[in-house]
Amino acid sequence: MEDEKRFAAFLRGINVSGKNKIPMADLKKGFEKLGVGGVKTYLNSGNVVFSCKEGDTGRLAGQIEEMVQDEFGVNVPVFVISGEELEDILQHAPDWWGDENQDIYDNLIFILPPLTFTDVLREIGEPKEGLERVMDYKNAVFWSFVRKDYQKTNWWSKTASSDIAGKLTIRTANTVRKTAGAFSR
Repeated sequence: MEDEKRFAAFLRGINVSGKNKIPMADLKKGFEKLGVGGVKTYLNSGNVVFSCKEGDTGRLAGQIEEMVQDEFGVNVPVFVISGEELEDILQHAPDWWGDENQDIYDNLIFILPPLTFTDVLREIGEPKEGLERVMDYKNAVFWSFVRKDYQKTNWWSKTASSDIAGKLTIRTANTVRKTAGAFSR
């Protein structure tokens, strides 16, 4: 429909290391039960693109979290972003992020509200000089690190084990770009 907007939902921590297993076909059906349209899933890690009239991303995230709990018995945080917002974030990527350099691993960290980048930086600390770089823009953080030295970085272990780990969801540059590309299809 013309007045519907496109959104991406990034579910945190599903289908990772055999935990919180949700088949993408079933997840798609769960989204459709919410009354949203044009549902497409990407990869097996909880990346969903959909259309709806609702504009409140916080409300959408809550509805999706509730559906995932009800349908699959899995309690995971969900980050929802409009297609326009995701495109804006990608257009503001630093020039060092997301290129074809195979020695560097590029990620986009989405910060779930009400957390802010200041909170994240306070909890995790500064990136290790020469090994990783971060730059924030809106509710996202561009994060790149030297692949072979990932265990020496400050952010690698702390994004997974800090008190705020459950308030972040991380996707690779390629995954974010593929998801954003779905808005035009």
